Amino acid sequence: MTKATNDAPADQSATPYLEVMPLGGMGEIGKNITVYRYGDEIMVVDGGLAFPDAYQVGIDLIVPRIDYLQQNAELIKGWILTHGHEDHIGGLPYILPRLPRVPVYGAPLTLGLVREKLAEFGLKDGDIDLREADTNAKVKIGTHFGVEFIRMTHSIPDNTGYILTTPVGQVLHTGDFKLDEEPSDGQLSDLGRIEQAGKEGVLLLISDSTNAERPGRTASEAEVARNLESVIANCKGRVFMTTFASNVHRIQNVINIAHRQSRRVVMEGRSMLKYAQVSQGLGYMELPEPFLTNDEVGTLQDQQVLYVCTGSQGQPMSVLSRLAFGNHAKIALRRGDSVILSSNPIPGNEEAVNLVINRLYELGVDVYYPPTYRVHASGHGSQEELATVLNLARPKFFLPWHGEPRHQINHAKLAQTLPRPPKRTLIARNGDVVRLGPDEFKVTGTVPAGAVYVDGLGVGDVSDDVLLDRVNMSQEGLIIMTAVLQPTPHVEIVSRGFVRPNRELDAQIRRVALEAVETGMREKKRLEDVRDDMYGAVRRFVRKVTGRNPVLIPMIVD
Repeated sequence: MTKATNDAPADQSATPYLEVMPLGGMGEIGKNITVYRYGDEIMVVDGGLAFPDAYQVGIDLIVPRIDYLQQNAELIKGWILTHGHEDHIGGLPYILPRLPRVPVYGAPLTLGLVREKLAEFGLKDGDIDLREADTNAKVKIGTHFGVEFIRMTHSIPDNTGYILTTPVGQVLHTGDFKLDEEPSDGQLSDLGRIEQAGKEGVLLLISDSTNAERPGRTASEAEVARNLESVIANCKGRVFMTTFASNVHRIQNVINIAHRQSRRVVMEGRSMLKYAQVSQGLGYMELPEPFLTNDEVGTLQDQQVLYVCTGSQGQPMSVLSRLAFGNHAKIALRRGDSVILSSNPIPGNEEAVNLVINRLYELGVDVYYPPTYRVHASGHGSQEELATVLNLARPKFFLPWHGEPRHQINHAKLAQTLPRPPKRTLIARNGDVVRLGPDEFKVTGTVPAGAVYVDGLGVGDVSDDVLLDRVNMSQEGLIIMTAVLQPTPHVEIVSRGFVRPNRELDAQIRRVALEAVETGMREKKRLEDVRDDMYGAVRRFVRKVTGRNPVLIPMIVD
Protein backbone atom coordinates (compact mmCIF):
# COMPACT_ATOMS: atom_id res chain seq x y z
CA MET A 1 0.00 0.00 0.00
CA THR A 2 1.30 3.44 -0.83
CA LYS A 3 1.58 6.25 1.67
CA ALA A 4 -1.47 8.35 2.41
CA THR A 5 -2.03 11.14 -0.04
CA ASN A 6 -4.58 13.86 -0.55
CA ASP A 7 -3.55 14.45 -4.14
CA ALA A 8 -5.87 13.92 -7.05
CA PRO A 9 -5.36 10.65 -8.94
CA ALA A 10 -2.92 10.54 -11.81
CA ASP A 11 -4.16 10.81 -15.39
CA GLN A 12 -6.27 7.77 -16.21
CA SER A 13 -6.31 8.08 -19.97
CA ALA A 14 -3.42 5.68 -20.54
CA THR A 15 -4.70 2.87 -18.27
CA PRO A 16 -8.39 3.37 -17.50
CA TYR A 17 -9.48 2.39 -14.02
CA LEU A 18 -12.19 3.15 -11.51
CA GLU A 19 -11.41 4.21 -7.98
CA VAL A 20 -13.69 3.08 -5.15
CA MET A 21 -13.14 5.04 -1.93
CA PRO A 22 -15.18 4.26 1.20
CA LEU A 23 -15.13 7.33 3.46
CA GLY A 24 -17.37 5.60 6.02
CA GLY A 25 -19.15 2.30 6.59
CA MET A 26 -16.16 0.07 5.82
CA GLY A 27 -14.85 -1.88 8.81
CA GLU A 28 -17.66 -0.40 10.91
CA ILE A 29 -21.44 -0.22 11.08
CA GLY A 30 -22.56 3.36 10.58
CA LYS A 31 -21.83 6.64 8.75
CA ASN A 32 -21.94 5.01 5.33
CA ILE A 33 -20.58 6.99 2.41
CA THR A 34 -18.83 5.67 -0.70
CA VAL A 35 -17.09 7.64 -3.45
CA TYR A 36 -16.51 6.47 -7.02
CA ARG A 37 -14.07 8.28 -9.27
CA TYR A 38 -13.30 7.79 -12.92
CA GLY A 39 -11.02 10.36 -14.53
CA ASP A 40 -12.32 13.81 -13.72
CA GLU A 41 -15.75 12.69 -12.47
CA ILE A 42 -16.92 11.69 -9.01
CA MET A 43 -20.15 10.03 -7.93
CA VAL A 44 -21.11 9.66 -4.25
CA VAL A 45 -23.39 7.13 -2.52
CA ASP A 46 -25.18 7.86 0.78
CA GLY A 47 -24.11 10.11 3.65
CA GLY A 48 -24.88 8.57 7.01
CA LEU A 49 -24.09 9.10 10.66
CA ALA A 50 -23.10 6.91 13.59
CA PHE A 51 -23.88 7.11 17.27
CA PRO A 52 -21.16 7.50 19.88
CA ASP A 53 -19.65 4.72 21.95
CA ALA A 54 -19.58 4.95 25.73
CA TYR A 55 -16.04 6.38 25.74
CA GLN A 56 -17.00 9.24 23.40
CA VAL A 57 -18.23 11.33 26.30
CA GLY A 58 -20.65 14.15 25.48
CA ILE A 59 -20.75 13.44 21.74
CA ASP A 60 -24.21 13.53 20.16
CA LEU A 61 -23.51 12.20 16.67
CA ILE A 62 -20.62 11.18 14.43
CA VAL A 63 -20.49 12.05 10.72
CA PRO A 64 -17.82 11.10 8.15
CA ARG A 65 -14.92 13.33 7.17
CA ILE A 66 -15.39 14.72 3.68
CA ASP A 67 -12.00 16.37 3.15
CA TYR A 68 -11.48 14.47 -0.09
CA LEU A 69 -14.83 15.61 -1.48
CA GLN A 70 -14.18 19.22 -0.48
CA GLN A 71 -10.73 19.12 -2.10
CA ASN A 72 -12.26 17.73 -5.31
CA ALA A 73 -15.63 19.45 -5.12
CA GLU A 74 -15.64 20.57 -8.74
CA LEU A 75 -15.48 16.93 -9.90
CA ILE A 76 -18.66 15.77 -8.12
CA LYS A 77 -21.38 15.07 -10.69
CA GLY A 78 -24.11 13.43 -8.63
CA TRP A 79 -25.22 11.55 -5.57
CA ILE A 80 -27.43 8.51 -4.99
CA LEU A 81 -29.16 7.36 -1.78
CA THR A 82 -29.93 3.69 -1.14
CA HIS A 83 -32.52 4.08 1.65
CA GLY A 84 -33.72 6.21 4.53
CA HIS A 85 -31.94 4.84 7.60
CA GLU A 86 -29.92 7.25 9.71
CA ASP A 87 -26.65 5.45 9.01
CA HIS A 88 -27.17 6.23 5.31
CA ILE A 89 -28.82 9.68 5.25
CA GLY A 90 -28.37 11.11 8.75
CA GLY A 91 -25.15 12.94 7.91
CA LEU A 92 -26.50 14.73 4.82
CA PRO A 93 -27.50 17.97 6.62
CA TYR A 94 -23.86 18.30 7.71
CA ILE A 95 -22.39 17.21 4.37
CA LEU A 96 -24.44 18.60 1.48
CA PRO A 97 -24.28 22.32 2.44
CA ARG A 98 -20.47 22.09 2.35
CA LEU A 99 -20.36 20.85 -1.25
CA PRO A 100 -21.61 22.06 -4.66
CA ARG A 101 -25.27 21.62 -5.55
CA VAL A 102 -25.52 18.44 -7.63
CA PRO A 103 -28.41 16.06 -8.38
CA VAL A 104 -29.23 13.75 -5.45
CA TYR A 105 -31.28 10.71 -6.48
CA GLY A 106 -33.37 8.56 -4.15
CA ALA A 107 -36.68 6.74 -3.84
CA PRO A 108 -39.78 8.66 -2.63
CA LEU A 109 -39.69 7.65 1.05
CA THR A 110 -35.94 8.16 1.22
CA LEU A 111 -36.22 11.68 -0.15
CA GLY A 112 -39.20 12.40 2.09
CA LEU A 113 -37.10 11.59 5.14
CA VAL A 114 -34.18 13.61 3.76
CA ARG A 115 -36.44 16.64 3.26
CA GLU A 116 -37.62 16.33 6.85
CA LYS A 117 -34.02 16.27 8.10
CA LEU A 118 -32.93 19.17 5.93
CA ALA A 119 -35.90 21.25 7.10
CA GLU A 120 -34.75 20.78 10.71
CA PHE A 121 -31.51 22.50 9.70
CA GLY A 122 -33.26 25.35 7.95
CA LEU A 123 -32.44 24.02 4.46
CA LYS A 124 -35.12 24.36 1.78
CA ASP A 125 -35.92 22.12 -1.17
CA GLY A 126 -34.29 24.59 -3.52
CA ASP A 127 -31.04 24.48 -1.59
CA ILE A 128 -30.53 20.80 -2.44
CA ASP A 129 -31.29 19.27 -5.85
CA LEU A 130 -33.34 16.22 -4.80
CA ARG A 131 -34.59 14.03 -7.65
CA GLU A 132 -37.00 11.16 -7.21
CA ALA A 133 -36.02 7.76 -8.61
CA ASP A 134 -38.10 4.61 -8.25
CA THR A 135 -36.59 1.39 -6.96
CA ASN A 136 -35.98 0.19 -10.53
CA ALA A 137 -35.05 3.56 -12.09
CA LYS A 138 -32.04 4.21 -14.31
CA VAL A 139 -30.15 7.49 -14.11
CA LYS A 140 -27.03 8.92 -15.73
CA ILE A 141 -24.48 10.74 -13.60
CA GLY A 142 -21.82 12.64 -15.50
CA THR A 143 -20.56 11.00 -18.67
CA HIS A 144 -19.03 7.90 -17.06
CA PHE A 145 -21.60 6.59 -14.57
CA GLY A 146 -24.85 4.81 -15.32
CA VAL A 147 -26.89 3.80 -12.26
CA GLU A 148 -29.69 1.25 -12.23
CA PHE A 149 -31.48 0.95 -8.88
CA ILE A 150 -32.42 -2.57 -7.74
CA ARG A 151 -35.20 -3.24 -5.25
CA MET A 152 -33.90 -5.11 -2.16
CA THR A 153 -35.89 -6.02 0.95
CA HIS A 154 -34.77 -4.50 4.23
CA SER A 155 -36.42 -3.09 7.37
CA ILE A 156 -37.61 0.05 5.60
CA PRO A 157 -39.60 0.57 2.38
CA ASP A 158 -37.97 1.88 -0.79
CA ASN A 159 -34.66 0.15 -0.06
CA THR A 160 -32.33 -0.33 -3.02
CA GLY A 161 -29.06 -1.67 -4.22
CA TYR A 162 -27.73 -0.62 -7.59
CA ILE A 163 -25.80 -1.66 -10.67
CA LEU A 164 -23.16 0.89 -11.60
CA THR A 165 -22.10 0.83 -15.23
CA THR A 166 -18.64 2.32 -15.79
CA PRO A 167 -16.07 2.29 -18.58
CA VAL A 168 -14.19 -0.53 -16.81
CA GLY A 169 -17.20 -2.78 -16.19
CA GLN A 170 -20.21 -3.32 -13.94
CA VAL A 171 -20.20 -2.82 -10.18
CA LEU A 172 -23.06 -4.43 -8.26
CA HIS A 173 -23.72 -2.97 -4.80
CA THR A 174 -26.38 -4.76 -2.75
CA GLY A 175 -27.03 -1.94 -0.29
CA ASP A 176 -28.43 -3.12 3.05
CA PHE A 177 -30.54 -6.20 2.43
CA LYS A 178 -32.06 -9.47 3.48
CA LEU A 179 -33.89 -11.85 1.16
CA ASP A 180 -37.21 -11.75 2.99
CA GLU A 181 -39.62 -14.20 1.37
CA GLU A 182 -42.64 -12.64 3.16
CA PRO A 183 -41.96 -8.89 3.15
CA SER A 184 -44.65 -6.76 4.69
CA ASP A 185 -45.22 -4.77 1.50
CA GLY A 186 -45.02 -7.81 -0.78
CA GLN A 187 -42.04 -6.31 -2.64
CA LEU A 188 -39.43 -9.07 -3.05
CA SER A 189 -35.76 -8.46 -3.74
CA ASP A 190 -35.09 -8.33 -7.48
CA LEU A 191 -32.92 -11.45 -7.64
CA GLY A 192 -33.74 -11.85 -11.32
CA ARG A 193 -31.93 -8.61 -12.13
CA ILE A 194 -28.94 -9.68 -10.04
CA GLU A 195 -28.82 -12.99 -11.90
CA GLN A 196 -29.04 -11.16 -15.24
CA ALA A 197 -26.17 -8.88 -14.20
CA GLY A 198 -24.16 -11.96 -13.27
CA LYS A 199 -24.66 -13.37 -16.74
CA GLU A 200 -23.69 -10.04 -18.31
CA GLY A 201 -20.59 -9.90 -16.14
CA VAL A 202 -20.12 -8.30 -12.72
CA LEU A 203 -16.60 -6.99 -12.33
CA LEU A 204 -17.03 -6.09 -8.65
CA LEU A 205 -19.61 -7.03 -6.02
CA ILE A 206 -19.91 -4.85 -2.91
CA SER A 207 -22.16 -6.66 -0.46
CA ASP A 208 -23.67 -6.21 3.03
CA SER A 209 -21.61 -8.15 5.61
CA THR A 210 -23.56 -7.36 8.79
CA ASN A 211 -24.72 -10.92 9.49
CA ALA A 212 -21.88 -12.82 7.82
CA GLU A 213 -21.28 -14.75 11.04
CA ARG A 214 -24.87 -16.02 11.29
CA PRO A 215 -25.71 -19.34 9.63
CA GLY A 216 -28.96 -19.96 7.78
CA ARG A 217 -31.45 -17.25 6.90
CA THR A 218 -32.68 -14.19 8.74
CA ALA A 219 -36.24 -14.50 10.01
CA SER A 220 -38.96 -12.90 7.92
CA GLU A 221 -40.79 -9.79 9.02
CA ALA A 222 -44.01 -11.78 8.68
CA GLU A 223 -42.78 -14.24 11.32
CA VAL A 224 -42.01 -11.34 13.66
CA ALA A 225 -45.54 -9.99 13.10
CA ARG A 226 -47.07 -13.34 14.01
CA ASN A 227 -45.00 -13.54 17.20
CA LEU A 228 -45.87 -9.96 18.14
CA GLU A 229 -49.57 -10.65 17.71
CA SER A 230 -49.31 -13.75 19.90
CA VAL A 231 -47.65 -11.73 22.67
CA ILE A 232 -50.02 -8.74 22.41
CA ALA A 233 -53.09 -10.98 22.37
CA ASN A 234 -52.09 -12.36 25.78
CA CYS A 235 -51.39 -8.96 27.40
CA LYS A 236 -54.09 -7.94 29.87
CA GLY A 237 -53.16 -4.31 30.52
CA ARG A 238 -51.56 -1.50 28.57
CA VAL A 239 -48.90 -2.45 26.00
CA PHE A 240 -45.80 -0.35 25.34
CA MET A 241 -43.82 -1.40 22.28
CA THR A 242 -40.52 0.07 21.16
CA THR A 243 -38.58 -0.52 17.95
CA PHE A 244 -36.49 1.55 15.57
CA ALA A 245 -38.56 4.53 14.44
CA SER A 246 -37.44 3.89 10.86
CA ASN A 247 -38.76 0.31 10.85
CA VAL A 248 -41.90 1.35 8.99
CA HIS A 249 -42.87 -2.22 8.10
CA ARG A 250 -42.74 -3.32 11.75
CA ILE A 251 -44.75 -0.33 12.93
CA GLN A 252 -47.36 -0.87 10.21
CA ASN A 253 -47.72 -4.48 11.32
CA VAL A 254 -48.14 -3.40 14.95
CA ILE A 255 -50.79 -0.87 13.91
CA ASN A 256 -52.68 -3.66 12.12
CA ILE A 257 -52.27 -6.00 15.09
CA ALA A 258 -53.59 -3.35 17.48
CA HIS A 259 -56.65 -2.87 15.29
CA ARG A 260 -57.36 -6.61 15.25
CA GLN A 261 -56.90 -6.78 19.02
CA SER A 262 -59.24 -3.79 19.58
CA ARG A 263 -56.48 -1.52 20.84
CA ARG A 264 -55.97 2.13 19.92
CA VAL A 265 -52.44 3.24 19.07
CA VAL A 266 -50.64 6.14 20.75
CA MET A 267 -47.37 7.35 19.19
CA GLU A 268 -44.86 8.67 21.75
CA GLY A 269 -41.48 10.17 20.86
CA ARG A 270 -40.31 12.77 18.38
CA SER A 271 -38.61 10.41 15.91
CA MET A 272 -41.58 8.00 15.97
CA LEU A 273 -43.95 10.81 15.09
CA LYS A 274 -41.62 12.16 12.40
CA TYR A 275 -41.22 8.84 10.57
CA ALA A 276 -44.93 8.08 10.90
CA GLN A 277 -45.96 11.46 9.51
CA VAL A 278 -43.61 11.22 6.52
CA SER A 279 -44.64 7.60 5.83
CA GLN A 280 -48.34 8.47 6.02
CA GLY A 281 -47.95 11.49 3.81
CA LEU A 282 -46.28 9.44 1.09
CA GLY A 283 -48.65 6.48 1.37
CA TYR A 284 -46.26 4.04 3.03
CA MET A 285 -48.30 3.75 6.22
CA GLU A 286 -52.04 3.20 6.47
CA LEU A 287 -54.08 3.78 9.62
CA PRO A 288 -57.30 1.80 10.21
CA GLU A 289 -57.98 4.39 12.95
CA PRO A 290 -56.24 7.69 13.67
CA PHE A 291 -53.50 7.77 16.28
CA LEU A 292 -54.54 8.99 19.70
CA THR A 293 -52.61 11.34 21.94
CA ASN A 294 -51.95 10.32 25.52
CA ASP A 295 -54.53 12.90 26.66
CA GLU A 296 -57.20 11.11 24.60
CA VAL A 297 -56.85 7.63 26.15
CA GLY A 298 -58.38 8.56 29.50
CA THR A 299 -61.74 7.01 28.75
CA LEU A 300 -60.31 3.73 27.43
CA GLN A 301 -59.67 0.58 29.43
CA ASP A 302 -56.03 -0.51 29.82
CA GLN A 303 -56.54 -3.48 27.48
CA GLN A 304 -57.67 -1.05 24.75
CA VAL A 305 -54.40 0.89 24.51
CA LEU A 306 -51.07 0.23 22.77
CA TYR A 307 -48.22 2.72 22.89
CA VAL A 308 -45.53 2.74 20.18
CA CYS A 309 -42.61 4.63 21.64
CA THR A 310 -38.95 5.49 21.24
CA GLY A 311 -36.20 3.94 23.37
CA SER A 312 -35.16 0.70 21.67
CA GLN A 313 -31.50 1.50 22.39
CA GLY A 314 -31.87 2.67 25.98
CA GLN A 315 -31.32 6.33 25.07
CA PRO A 316 -31.54 8.36 28.31
CA MET A 317 -34.07 10.90 26.99
CA SER A 318 -36.21 8.41 25.06
CA VAL A 319 -39.79 7.68 26.08
CA LEU A 320 -39.10 4.14 27.29
CA SER A 321 -36.11 5.20 29.38
CA ARG A 322 -38.11 7.99 31.01
CA LEU A 323 -40.92 5.55 31.73
CA ALA A 324 -38.50 3.03 33.24
CA PHE A 325 -36.99 5.64 35.56
CA GLY A 326 -40.25 7.39 36.39
CA ASN A 327 -39.33 10.62 34.63
CA HIS A 328 -42.13 10.84 32.08
CA ALA A 329 -44.31 13.91 32.59
CA LYS A 330 -47.63 12.27 31.72
CA ILE A 331 -47.33 8.48 31.87
CA ALA A 332 -46.34 6.13 34.70
CA LEU A 333 -45.84 2.40 34.31
CA ARG A 334 -47.63 0.11 36.74
CA ARG A 335 -48.11 -3.58 37.44
CA GLY A 336 -50.19 -5.21 34.73
CA ASP A 337 -48.52 -3.23 31.94
CA SER A 338 -46.46 -5.03 29.31
CA VAL A 339 -43.35 -3.72 27.54
CA ILE A 340 -42.14 -5.22 24.27
CA LEU A 341 -38.62 -4.42 23.02
CA SER A 342 -38.88 -5.30 19.33
CA SER A 343 -35.20 -4.73 18.61
CA ASN A 344 -31.67 -5.83 19.45
CA PRO A 345 -29.10 -3.46 20.97
CA ILE A 346 -26.69 -1.89 18.52
CA PRO A 347 -23.11 -2.85 19.54
CA GLY A 348 -22.12 -0.48 22.33
CA ASN A 349 -25.70 0.01 23.59
CA GLU A 350 -26.03 -3.30 25.45
CA GLU A 351 -25.40 -1.82 28.89
CA ALA A 352 -27.95 0.99 28.44
CA VAL A 353 -30.62 -1.44 27.19
CA ASN A 354 -29.96 -3.90 30.03
CA LEU A 355 -30.26 -1.06 32.55
CA VAL A 356 -33.69 -0.14 31.19
CA ILE A 357 -34.83 -3.77 31.16
CA ASN A 358 -33.77 -4.25 34.78
CA ARG A 359 -35.64 -1.11 35.83
CA LEU A 360 -38.75 -2.38 34.05
CA TYR A 361 -38.56 -5.64 35.97
CA GLU A 362 -38.19 -3.72 39.22
CA LEU A 363 -41.37 -1.82 38.42
CA GLY A 364 -43.24 -5.12 38.14
CA VAL A 365 -44.24 -4.87 34.48
CA ASP A 366 -44.07 -7.81 32.07
CA VAL A 367 -41.12 -7.47 29.69
CA TYR A 368 -40.76 -9.22 26.32
CA TYR A 369 -37.51 -9.02 24.39
CA PRO A 370 -35.28 -11.21 22.20
CA PRO A 371 -33.94 -13.82 22.18
CA THR A 372 -36.38 -15.21 24.78
CA TYR A 373 -39.24 -13.94 22.65
CA ARG A 374 -38.87 -13.82 18.87
CA VAL A 375 -40.24 -10.30 18.57
CA HIS A 376 -37.44 -8.94 16.41
CA ALA A 377 -35.60 -9.90 13.25
CA SER A 378 -32.57 -8.28 11.70
CA GLY A 379 -32.90 -6.33 8.47
CA HIS A 380 -29.72 -7.93 7.16
CA GLY A 381 -29.27 -11.26 5.44
CA SER A 382 -27.48 -14.22 7.03
CA GLN A 383 -25.01 -16.61 5.40
CA GLU A 384 -27.48 -18.44 3.16
CA GLU A 385 -28.76 -15.15 1.73
CA LEU A 386 -25.26 -13.75 1.27
CA ALA A 387 -24.29 -16.92 -0.58
CA THR A 388 -27.36 -16.62 -2.83
CA VAL A 389 -26.33 -13.14 -3.96
CA LEU A 390 -22.73 -14.22 -4.53
CA ASN A 391 -23.85 -17.23 -6.58
CA LEU A 392 -26.22 -15.14 -8.70
CA ALA A 393 -23.84 -12.22 -9.26
CA ARG A 394 -20.75 -14.37 -9.96
CA PRO A 395 -18.39 -11.42 -9.48
CA LYS A 396 -14.81 -11.40 -10.63
CA PHE A 397 -13.81 -9.33 -7.60
CA PHE A 398 -15.45 -8.99 -4.20
CA LEU A 399 -15.46 -6.21 -1.60
CA PRO A 400 -17.24 -7.12 1.67
CA TRP A 401 -18.85 -3.96 3.08
CA HIS A 402 -21.12 -2.73 5.90
CA GLY A 403 -19.62 -4.53 8.86
CA GLU A 404 -16.79 -4.65 11.31
CA PRO A 405 -13.59 -6.47 10.27
CA ARG A 406 -14.83 -9.79 11.68
CA HIS A 407 -17.97 -9.52 9.54
CA GLN A 408 -15.99 -8.62 6.42
CA ILE A 409 -13.51 -11.44 6.90
CA ASN A 410 -16.20 -14.04 7.55
CA HIS A 411 -18.03 -12.83 4.44
CA ALA A 412 -14.81 -13.25 2.45
CA LYS A 413 -14.35 -16.78 3.83
CA LEU A 414 -17.94 -17.62 2.90
CA ALA A 415 -17.32 -16.48 -0.67
CA GLN A 416 -14.36 -18.86 -0.96
CA THR A 417 -16.52 -21.89 -0.08
CA LEU A 418 -18.88 -21.36 -3.03
CA PRO A 419 -18.69 -23.27 -6.33
CA ARG A 420 -17.50 -20.18 -8.19
CA PRO A 421 -15.57 -18.00 -5.75
CA PRO A 422 -14.42 -14.49 -6.71
CA LYS A 423 -10.98 -14.29 -8.28
CA ARG A 424 -9.90 -11.86 -5.59
CA THR A 425 -11.40 -10.41 -2.42
CA LEU A 426 -10.18 -7.33 -0.56
CA ILE A 427 -10.81 -6.37 3.05
CA ALA A 428 -10.81 -2.59 2.80
CA ARG A 429 -10.88 0.16 5.42
CA ASN A 430 -12.27 3.66 5.41
CA GLY A 431 -10.03 5.89 3.33
CA ASP A 432 -8.59 3.13 1.15
CA VAL A 433 -8.35 3.88 -2.55
CA VAL A 434 -9.40 0.66 -4.25
CA ARG A 435 -8.32 0.67 -7.87
CA LEU A 436 -10.55 -1.36 -10.18
CA GLY A 437 -9.89 -2.32 -13.78
CA PRO A 438 -10.74 -5.25 -16.04
CA ASP A 439 -7.79 -7.18 -14.59
CA GLU A 440 -6.85 -5.00 -11.63
CA PHE A 441 -8.23 -4.92 -8.09
CA LYS A 442 -5.98 -3.53 -5.38
CA VAL A 443 -5.53 -0.81 -2.78
CA THR A 444 -3.21 1.85 -4.19
CA GLY A 445 -3.31 4.53 -1.49
CA THR A 446 -5.48 6.36 0.98
CA VAL A 447 -7.46 9.57 1.26
CA PRO A 448 -8.56 11.36 4.45
CA ALA A 449 -11.32 9.51 6.27
CA GLY A 450 -12.53 9.19 9.81
CA ALA A 451 -14.95 10.75 12.25
CA VAL A 452 -16.23 14.28 12.71
CA TYR A 453 -17.86 14.69 16.11
CA VAL A 454 -21.09 16.64 16.57
CA ASP A 455 -21.33 18.02 20.10
CA GLY A 456 -24.23 20.37 20.67
CA LEU A 457 -23.99 23.08 18.03
CA GLY A 458 -20.32 22.32 17.39
CA VAL A 459 -19.35 20.26 14.36
CA GLY A 460 -15.74 19.11 14.24
CA ASP A 461 -14.50 21.25 17.12
CA VAL A 462 -14.07 18.22 19.39
CA SER A 463 -11.03 16.07 18.58
CA ASP A 464 -9.85 12.71 19.90
CA ASP A 465 -7.54 14.61 22.26
CA VAL A 466 -10.54 16.41 23.74
CA LEU A 467 -12.37 13.11 24.14
CA LEU A 468 -9.32 11.63 25.87
CA ASP A 469 -9.32 14.56 28.30
CA ARG A 470 -13.01 14.00 28.99
CA VAL A 471 -12.45 10.32 29.65
CA ASN A 472 -9.48 11.06 31.90
CA MET A 473 -11.47 13.65 33.85
CA SER A 474 -14.35 11.22 34.28
CA GLN A 475 -12.00 8.47 35.47
CA GLU A 476 -9.28 10.32 37.40
CA GLY A 477 -10.66 13.79 38.15
CA LEU A 478 -9.28 17.28 37.65
CA ILE A 479 -6.88 19.54 39.55
CA ILE A 480 -6.46 23.22 38.67
CA MET A 481 -3.28 24.80 40.09
CA THR A 482 -2.93 28.59 40.09
CA ALA A 483 0.46 30.05 41.08
CA VAL A 484 0.25 33.75 41.99
CA LEU A 485 3.71 35.36 41.87
CA GLN A 486 3.02 38.82 43.33
CA PRO A 487 3.42 40.15 45.96
CA THR A 488 4.48 36.84 47.55
CA PRO A 489 4.43 33.59 45.58
CA HIS A 490 1.68 31.22 46.64
CA VAL A 491 -0.37 28.43 45.05
CA GLU A 492 -4.10 27.75 45.13
CA ILE A 493 -5.64 24.51 43.97
CA VAL A 494 -9.16 23.45 43.04
CA SER A 495 -10.01 19.80 42.43
CA ARG A 496 -13.09 18.08 41.04
CA GLY A 497 -13.73 14.35 40.88
CA PHE A 498 -10.28 13.59 42.35
CA VAL A 499 -10.72 12.68 46.03
CA ARG A 500 -13.12 13.81 48.73
CA PRO A 501 -11.97 16.94 50.62
CA ASN A 502 -8.54 16.25 52.13
CA ARG A 503 -6.77 19.24 53.66
CA GLU A 504 -3.52 17.38 54.26
CA LEU A 505 -3.24 16.20 50.66
CA ASP A 506 -4.20 19.64 49.34
CA ALA A 507 -1.47 21.22 51.49
CA GLN A 508 1.10 18.73 50.20
CA ILE A 509 0.18 19.44 46.58
CA ARG A 510 0.40 23.20 47.18
CA ARG A 511 3.81 22.77 48.79
CA VAL A 512 5.18 20.68 45.90
CA ALA A 513 3.83 23.17 43.35
CA LEU A 514 5.20 26.17 45.27
CA GLU A 515 8.66 24.62 45.56
CA ALA A 516 8.77 24.17 41.80
CA VAL A 517 7.64 27.77 41.25
CA GLU A 518 10.16 29.25 43.69
CA THR A 519 12.99 27.21 42.16
CA GLY A 520 12.07 28.42 38.70
CA MET A 521 11.91 32.04 39.86
CA ARG A 522 15.34 31.83 41.52
CA GLU A 523 16.78 30.39 38.32
CA LYS A 524 15.03 33.17 36.34
CA LYS A 525 13.27 30.75 34.00
CA ARG A 526 10.64 31.81 31.53
CA LEU A 527 7.10 31.72 32.94
CA GLU A 528 6.19 28.98 30.47
CA ASP A 529 9.02 26.83 31.83
CA VAL A 530 8.02 27.57 35.43
CA ARG A 531 4.49 26.47 34.62
CA ASP A 532 5.78 23.24 33.05
CA ASP A 533 8.02 22.55 36.07
CA MET A 534 5.02 22.97 38.39
CA TYR A 535 2.98 20.62 36.23
CA GLY A 536 5.71 17.96 36.18
CA ALA A 537 6.39 18.13 39.91
CA VAL A 538 2.73 17.82 40.86
CA ARG A 539 2.16 15.06 38.30
CA ARG A 540 4.97 12.96 39.79
CA PHE A 541 3.89 13.64 43.37
CA VAL A 542 0.21 12.82 42.84
CA ARG A 543 1.03 9.64 40.94
CA LYS A 544 3.41 8.52 43.72
CA VAL A 545 1.08 9.33 46.62
CA THR A 546 -2.31 8.33 45.16
CA GLY A 547 -1.52 6.12 42.15
CA ARG A 548 -3.82 8.32 40.07
CA ASN A 549 -3.40 10.49 37.00
CA PRO A 550 -5.89 13.35 37.19
CA VAL A 551 -6.03 15.98 34.48
CA LEU A 552 -3.78 18.83 35.67
CA ILE A 553 -4.28 22.42 34.56
CA PRO A 554 -1.38 24.68 35.69
CA MET A 555 -1.68 28.46 35.51
CA ILE A 556 0.77 31.26 36.34
CA VAL A 557 -0.49 34.72 37.37
CA ASP A 558 2.28 37.31 37.43
